[in-house]
Amino acid sequence: MPDPSSDPVRVVITGMGVITALGQDTATLWQSLLAGKTATRGITRFDASRYQTRIASEIDDFDPEAWMDRREARRFDRVIQFSVAAVRQALDQADLRPEGELADEVGVIAGTGVGGLTSVDQAAAVLATGGPMRVSPLTAVNMLPDMSSGQVAISFGLRGPNFCVISACATGSNVIGEAAEIIRRGDAQAMVAAGSEAPICPLGLAAFHRTGSLSTRNDEPERASRPFDADRDGFVVAEGAGAVVLEGLDFALARGATPIAELTGYATTADAFHVSAPDAEGRGAAKAMTRALAKAGLEPGELDYINAHGTSTPLNDRSETIAIKKALGEAAYKIPISSSKSMLGHLLGAAGVVEAIVCAQTINNGVIPPTINYETPDPECDLDFVPNAPREAPVRTAMSNSFGFGGHNATLVLAAVD
Repeated sequence: MPDPSSDPVRVVITGMGVITALGQDTATLWQSLLAGKTATRGITRFDASRYQTRIASEIDDFDPEAWMDRREARRFDRVIQFSVAAVRQALDQADLRPEGELADEVGVIAGTGVGGLTSVDQAAAVLATGGPMRVSPLTAVNMLPDMSSGQVAISFGLRGPNFCVISACATGSNVIGEAAEIIRRGDAQAMVAAGSEAPICPLGLAAFHRTGSLSTRNDEPERASRPFDADRDGFVVAEGAGAVVLEGLDFALARGATPIAELTGYATTADAFHVSAPDAEGRGAAKAMTRALAKAGLEPGELDYINAHGTSTPLNDRSETIAIKKALGEAAYKIPISSSKSMLGHLLGAAGVVEAIVCAQTINNGVIPPTINYETPDPECDLDFVPNAPREAPVRTAMSNSFGFGGHNATLVLAAVD
């Protein structure tokens, strides 16, 4: 186990996995992003005709039995299925299958924003029509947000630290950051960090559309998510999962793993402002960015790329732009920024993990994915948002922002491994 009194442990990513509507592996997702594809379409999973919002980024070809046995696939909510599938990919890439005492040194943090919402929705309908004895006994398991972390540990025999993080749409970045801190303080040699979300159900869509935060561009779903564009009208809800394997660098090298990127900075703050609206002046978000940069030992001008939270809501995109300027000063105008949500939609609690994976891919490939649907510049969002086409550029350092309802802010800084 690492000695907490020694030099700080360097934490690296050695494995990555995704389940998204634009690809169910990292290679497919990456190519889809570079091609500027969109995952948004009319909802097919249920009748959404009575809703003001009738679009989402659904995964229509996910087969849980490709990732787990039939019994597990039939028992678990979609949010748990996504987690197990993404984690299996990440562990396979990392070539990490701990056995014996080593299993005690590998833990799991799996986060979600809303948990097994489909199971809750279905159980509520059964309760209303059939009474309490008709509700499935599996509802209790599937509705608990921590069941992804628990089942991942069971599926892969990981006996290290294990818990769930819930911080709305900041969850994914918090999951990675807190998992890294566990390694740094010596409580594990490696951690699986995963974010998963399956909110596309009648209750989920109703709840979010009643907040007024969803796009209603139903006739043009492929153009609905348009971060930083002057005509943006809300985000597009999405489903899926992302997972990374984090390890201490020395541990990874000793077992022959190949580091993909290093997590050099992490910070999390609160707006303490409003339950759903961001601080208009971006104070909490800016503080998360400045602290993460300081931990990474970087000056603002040394940052090569930002993967923005960029939800496509009028309030978020404006406040994030202000926060970036506040945190980075004049350097903000020189750093390319893009929003993966323009193509993926908003994966809620899974977004931060998937977007950290996008940052790692950007570092390793020297190409910045675009912000699509950027057609009409917004004078209040006046930074370089890499509009509509990918851009080749050397990227050695990247920042990923995640902000959530409740005023949660989390920022990660990733770097090439020297």
